[in-house]
Amino acid sequence: MNYPKNEIVEDKSKVLEAIFWSIALPGFAQILNGKIIKGFLFIVIEIFINVKSNFNEVIYLSFHGRIEEAIIQTDYQWLMFYPCLYMFVMWDAFKDAGGGKEPYAFIPFAFSAFSVTIGLIYSSTFEIGGVLLGSMWLPILFLPIGIVFGKLIRSIVLKNFYSQRG
Repeated sequence: MNYPKNEIVEDKSKVLEAIFWSIALPGFAQILNGKIIKGFLFIVIEIFINVKSNFNEVIYLSFHGRIEEAIIQTDYQWLMFYPCLYMFVMWDAFKDAGGGKEPYAFIPFAFSAFSVTIGLIYSSTFEIGGVLLGSMWLPILFLPIGIVFGKLIRSIVLKNFYSQRG
């Protein structure tokens, strides 16, 4: 199907493409955006943290419902770097693809990194409805909390900034 050329749609498509490639593997979107060295650096850092934290094993065990084993395999000292790296690389890709031009657009990304890290910190003991979700699922559930609070904080900052200027 041929769609009419629309620059706004193409710009949003590029931003969305960057976000999805960043979700797949931090650094891919930077390569896609032409930032080859930065992209490879992010990929190397991601793989290093992934290996040191045993994250692939944690993912495998978590998908198979073996949460206690996943928690035992988790090297929390290393995995706690992952949310900040992951969200920063996603923000960087988003910005390089043309997103984030609005003031304080970074705040939801930063708060998401913070909330996912909190989810990770409590992942070995925090239960929801008596269910222990572990070091993969609980941090993922904390992501929307960071997005919502980040957007709320951003709107408060914008409101205060523009009301003080007025």
